[in-house]
Amino acid sequence: MTSSRRNHATKISAVISDVDGSLVTDDKVLTAPTRDAVAKLAAHGILFTIVSSRPPRGLRRVLDALKITLPFASFNGGVVARPDLSEVARHRLSPEVARHTAAMLNACGVQVWVFAGPDWLLRDPQLPYVALEQRTVGFAPTIVADLGPHLDTAVKIVGVSTDFDLLAKCERDLRNALVGEATVARSQPYYLDITHPRANKGAALLELSGLLAVPTTNIAVIGDGHNDIAMFERSGFAIAMGNASMEVQRAADAVTDSNRDDGFAKAIDRFILHAVRLTSSEER
Repeated sequence: MTSSRRNHATKISAVISDVDGSLVTDDKVLTAPTRDAVAKLAAHGILFTIVSSRPPRGLRRVLDALKITLPFASFNGGVVARPDLSEVARHRLSPEVARHTAAMLNACGVQVWVFAGPDWLLRDPQLPYVALEQRTVGFAPTIVADLGPHLDTAVKIVGVSTDFDLLAKCERDLRNALVGEATVARSQPYYLDITHPRANKGAALLELSGLLAVPTTNIAVIGDGHNDIAMFERSGFAIAMGNASMEVQRAADAVTDSNRDDGFAKAIDRFILHAVRLTSSEER
């Protein structure tokens, strides 16, 4: 567990965490130490909420288990919602961009998923990662013969592949093609998320900062994916998970253990609550 000085906040008033790869294990479990860590934040008056690439209703179990009462961001900020899933803000892809995106992903030879309204839509439920995603979000996909009619209302499109190098190339190509028109980033090595330009975790951090009435300089963030770097850059203190790539780790102020070894809980104790304890000791 390491720390590298960047722009450390003098006071942390809120913590915002990524979910998959950070808050939960690879088996999508919230461990007892993780639950305890969130409870300790509340006991110290530190606000806590989440930002995720999942759809809002795919976060229901996490919200309930951690007793989150604050607004949270889903779809990488494509939807900001309250814990009852009522929406504060929604940022859809334009129909033109959605159709261009789907066409490019098809040309790349990867699966295409569309998230529109409350639905997760795809063509073939037998392809890789569909079962994993269903376990993760807690609901089944809607199977359609044609994704076209749903692209007009898409909040997120996902390119999915077991070929990580191919997906990385698709990411580069889409970024170049959609400059200023969409946010393009992998949330996992096998998932490439395409969302509205304002639907990225950096913009989501700004929206949540306003809703929580806490300046970004007093917010600590935790994440493991390429899409978390945008919120690292705008936070007061950024923590990368030990399972993050070296690129993600280098973008953070500190690195904790992996999500397989309670890295989230250790980060809260080592980097957040330790500072609170030191401040309290100095005040005495």
